[in-house]
Amino acid sequence: MARILAIDYGLKRTGIAVTDELQIIASGLTTVKTNELLVFLKDYTIKEKVELFLVGEPKQMDNTASESETLISPFIVKLEKLIPHIPIKRVDERFTSKMAFQTMIDSGLKKNQRKNKALVDEISATLILQSYLYSK
Repeated sequence: MARILAIDYGLKRTGIAVTDELQIIASGLTTVKTNELLVFLKDYTIKEKVELFLVGEPKQMDNTASESETLISPFIVKLEKLIPHIPIKRVDERFTSKMAFQTMIDSGLKKNQRKNKALVDEISATLILQSYLYSK
């Protein structure tokens, strides 16, 4: 089997999470500057077998697309052209940032550690991936 890689796309930073090869465990991988994301993904897929990209789909409470979708759609087009052999699936990412922050509190991180937005992005990507794994 190959890994599943989840992407919590952001304007400045993007959180990345990945499964193990058996697709059982979701783990935070890293946070990447968004302007370096495509290069990172290309390099990662050369080193590791990836069978699916999960990209967070931000939605409003009424189920309409959020404003950040205008940034994500062009990224997905570029990703499909750069790595066409790996399919992309969208996953609802509502509340993942709030859940990530709560996870940080629950795990005992100090207040200044919780200000680390890169860590929030990485945990959010992990939550996106974990929700997908639960739904399978």
